[in-house]
Amino acid sequence: MDYGKEVAISDLKIDPQAQRTLNEGRAQRIADNIVPEAVGLIIVSQRDNGDMYIVDGQHRCRACQLAGMDTVKTEIHHGLTLDQEAILFLIKNRESHKPRPIDEYHVGLTGGVPLFVDTDRVLKKHGLSLGSTSTNGVGAVSGVLRITERFGAPILDRTLWVAEESFGRAAETWDGMFLGGLGQFLGRWGGVVNDKELARKILAMGTAAKWRAEILSQSSRGGFNNSGTGSRVTTAYRLIIKAWNKGRRAANQIAE
Repeated sequence: MDYGKEVAISDLKIDPQAQRTLNEGRAQRIADNIVPEAVGLIIVSQRDNGDMYIVDGQHRCRACQLAGMDTVKTEIHHGLTLDQEAILFLIKNRESHKPRPIDEYHVGLTGGVPLFVDTDRVLKKHGLSLGSTSTNGVGAVSGVLRITERFGAPILDRTLWVAEESFGRAAETWDGMFLGGLGQFLGRWGGVVNDKELARKILAMGTAAKWRAEILSQSSRGGFNNSGTGSRVTTAYRLIIKAWNKGRRAANQIAE
C-alpha cells in the first residue's frame, strides 16, 4: 500500500459496481467550502493493468476538481479483486458517511456479501428489483434487507409470495410498511401459519391501498406509540395478527 501519494485527478477512475452513485450537488457543496489541507486521503485501488479506481472519496475528489485542483493525496491499495474493492468501500463508509441503502445494496452484491446476495436471489425468483416502487420493483430497500437479516431469505420469499397472493401484482402490493409487518409476522409465527390462508384473510380485510391507509391512520394517531417507520411496521404486524385471528377460537389465536 502507498500512503499519501499525490495523484492527478484525471488519472482516477470510477467503477459503478464498487461505488455509490455520484451526487453532483453534494460534491459542489463540498467544493464551495473546501479546505485543501482537510480533504484527507482518497482511497484508491490500482489494478493489475495500472488503472487506478477510487474506492472511497469520489465526492471529495470531484469537489477538488470543481475547486480547480489538479491532484489529490491518496492511499493506494494494490492487488485487490473487485469483490475486495467493494468490501473495502463498505468498511470505509461504515466508519464515516454511510451510503444510501440502495448504493450499499449494489456494492454489497458486487462484494458477494451474503445478506445482499440472498436478498437478490429471492427478489429475482419473484421477478422483482430493488430500489423504486413499481409493479416489478420494491422501493423499501432497508425494510426488505431487514427481513432477510432478521429472519432469513426463506421468510422474505414467503413474505413476497403472501403479499402477491393477497393483492395481486401491483406497485401497492410492495408497500414497505406492509411488507415489514408481514415479514415480522411470518418470522415469528410462520411455523404455525398456512400462507394461503393468511393471504385470504389479509385480502378479506381490504385492498393494499386500504391496508396502507389503515396502517398510517393507526400509527399517526398514536395507537401504537408514534408515527415513525418502526411503529408503522409494528402497526402492520398487529393488524396482520388481527386479520389472522378473525373468526378463530381463542385457543387458536396468536397473541400480540
